[in-house]
Amino acid sequence: MSWHADDGDLRDYARGVLAAPRLWSVETHLAACADCRAALSAHIPTAEINAGWARLDAELDAPRPGPVESLLIRVGVADHTARLLAATPALRRSWLGAVALTLLLAVGVGLAASPLMLLATAPLLPLVGVAVSFGPGLDPTYEMSVVAPMHTFRLLMVRTVAVLSTTTALSGLASLALPSYGLAALGWLLPALALTSAGVALTARLGPVLAPVLVGAGWTALVVLSVLPASGTPLPFTAAGQCAAAAVATVATVLLVAARDRFDSGRPLGPSFRAPRSLRFLRSLRFAARRLS
Repeated sequence: MSWHADDGDLRDYARGVLAAPRLWSVETHLAACADCRAALSAHIPTAEINAGWARLDAELDAPRPGPVESLLIRVGVADHTARLLAATPALRRSWLGAVALTLLLAVGVGLAASPLMLLATAPLLPLVGVAVSFGPGLDPTYEMSVVAPMHTFRLLMVRTVAVLSTTTALSGLASLALPSYGLAALGWLLPALALTSAGVALTARLGPVLAPVLVGAGWTALVVLSVLPASGTPLPFTAAGQCAAAAVATVATVLLVAARDRFDSGRPLGPSFRAPRSLRFLRSLRFAARRLS
């Protein structure tokens, strides 16, 4: 280099007060001159240099959003909500593939015989999806959600809506493969809403595992018992059964809203919902801070 930056210019540049056009000249020169870059470091405190490297390391190590999370953020979903949705086990490819395979089998039986298998299976899918999306041992982000500054009830609702929307869309597509049955092929919709809302409402009392197990077992028993007489359409898919499903969904939703504070009360939601002692302590602190605020 035939010239070097003035020491005063380097000092002003380090302080961020060097004005154009000298700023542009110094920046261009620094990109090509190792001696001036070394001289510049003498005007920058060591603490600031270390802090800059730390910020750079944090930025490089930060997890990159996946395709699902990026899509959710692009359509307007808040980044923290998108991260929680993307981490939902029931929205992973393995789970969606299992759901699609189950519906494909049900449609095959429907084309060969009757749509009963689809009608009986489709309502269980969102119930199972919610069960595997919330709770210890099932949700990979459970520990994080326990201590996160977010209402547990809101987290449960976010994931329930996501699972219900996904499985309902897949089941709806499966129903289109049975056009000869008309609207009867959509008889699973109201039972699906009833089972999901009942399972989530009971979660406040029985926990995220026992509640859906009992609801699913009750649904299976009801379908089997109504099929045994072989007297036409099973009860859950008659007009009376559909009205009963709508009533159950309504009552369960009301009870769920009434019990929403229980999800954040600090008490365990059933025996399977207990977190490790350290996490329960942090959750208690979070609850206390929320009460004070």
